[in-house]
Amino acid sequence: MTTEAKPGSRDRLLEAAAELTYREGVVIGVEALCKAAGVSKRSMYQLFGSKDELVAASLKRRESAVAARLRPAADDPRPPRGRILHVFERLEEDAAAPDYRGCPFLAAQVELKDADHPASRVSREIKQNLTAYFRTEADRGGAADPGLLARQLVLVFDGASARAGVGADSLSGLAVATAATLLDAAGVR
Repeated sequence: MTTEAKPGSRDRLLEAAAELTYREGVVIGVEALCKAAGVSKRSMYQLFGSKDELVAASLKRRESAVAARLRPAADDPRPPRGRILHVFERLEEDAAAPDYRGCPFLAAQVELKDADHPASRVSREIKQNLTAYFRTEADRGGAADPGLLARQLVLVFDGASARAGVGADSLSGLAVATAATLLDAAGVR
């Protein structure tokens, strides 16, 4: 006989996982996650099976909000160059916040170091989606090698995010200018 968790337990766990893993890292303990969510460990395991699955589900749930923040709307009339630079403008804005810790998806991958961990797989997929977005826009903008440019842009995004996330550098005027240099070199309009 299974008992059903009280309504809202799943959402509270996902929110607690998003907040705590971003602030503390994916090594956060089950007890801390459950306490923050106001949910028993038993309920957590019934809902997700493991902490690893909870962290993966939390990252997956976060993808749409992060993508909506970083990417322009589908009907945004700007040319591909402007649509790509929009991502880096948002990155610079986000990085200026005092609680910025970098890209949550990159942070999870770096911290876990296990490519087969459920959260690593989700994070890799999300990062591939960003690469695909850049590739599509680079292709639309006339880049000679849209795939290479997309990979370069993700490299800049991840590097800038990581450096700002650990407080090693301010991105103000840096991420956008670096991305623009790549776009210029690739001839993207």
